[in-house]
Amino acid sequence: MELSYIPSPSRGVLYLGPIPLRGYAFCIIIGVFVAVWLGNKRWIARGGRAGTVADIAVWAVPFGLVGGRLYHVITDYELYFSDGRDWVDAFKVWEGGLGIWGAIALGALGAWIGARRRGVPMPAYADAVAPGIAFAQAIGRWGNWFNQELYGHETHLPWALHITSSEGGRVPGYYHPTFLYESLWCVGVALLVIWADRRFTLGHGRAFALYVAAYCAGRSWIEYMRVDDAHHILGVRLNVWTALIVFVLAVTYFVVSAKKRPGREAVVEPEAVSEAAGDEPDAAAEAGDKTEGATEDKTEDATEASDAEAKDEAESATKKS
Repeated sequence: MELSYIPSPSRGVLYLGPIPLRGYAFCIIIGVFVAVWLGNKRWIARGGRAGTVADIAVWAVPFGLVGGRLYHVITDYELYFSDGRDWVDAFKVWEGGLGIWGAIALGALGAWIGARRRGVPMPAYADAVAPGIAFAQAIGRWGNWFNQELYGHETHLPWALHITSSEGGRVPGYYHPTFLYESLWCVGVALLVIWADRRFTLGHGRAFALYVAAYCAGRSWIEYMRVDDAHHILGVRLNVWTALIVFVLAVTYFVVSAKKRPGREAVVEPEAVSEAAGDEPDAAAEAGDKTEGATEDKTEDATEASDAEAKDEAESATKKS
């Protein structure tokens, strides 16, 4: 009998009247809000305008959800298209199954579209939202806890995860909480990116590259611990290969970018330039009004001074005569 363990929720959905509140979806939504909130603060600190991150996220988030689901369905197609399976289940995102690789890839495409529409540099936007994405992943992993999925090998450690469900081939018992390991790792990645960004003034997409490389480093060893079914290449899980390849690409980009474009780019949004240009005529007109008024005042003062001088001369001449 385990004296200490992490309990699993008895169910992953609560009902508010007829409305189902699913823990998995709830975690994803909270993660998105955190990512947008932090990204907005970082974007403003870089010289951007409030609201830009949210506007671009309107494109990035749906693309990311579709990309994450596509990656999962393609790499685990037998769960939906093999004998005895219902292909309609491929659309049930709330039951779990979002591949981070597809989410980042298609999410980046959506962000690129949104950035072009706003006229802002995509690398600068990616740097601003990078730690927020890591925090969102940390929160989103708790959705796996609600669904009692993606755990590791059996263990008797004090922080073992107690799986109680027997659905989908699960065997009730005590397992490594890999969802928790990855959640904590993502928090560490977010803090690393924030620190490195402040310490070294990262720019031109390097903060985002650091996030990708650091996440992949952790995902590799966490993936080895998982016991869920997965495709293997040369005896290694597919996601491990993906993490290794993406890690190399991220590090390569970081190094090359640091040599070619050191420092951080300035963020100046077209709307801000337009507004500044539009304010100039008004400012000039206001300055002109002030100048004109000052000239009139001086003219009036000069006239009054001349009149006073003429009056004094007249009085002086009268006294002499």
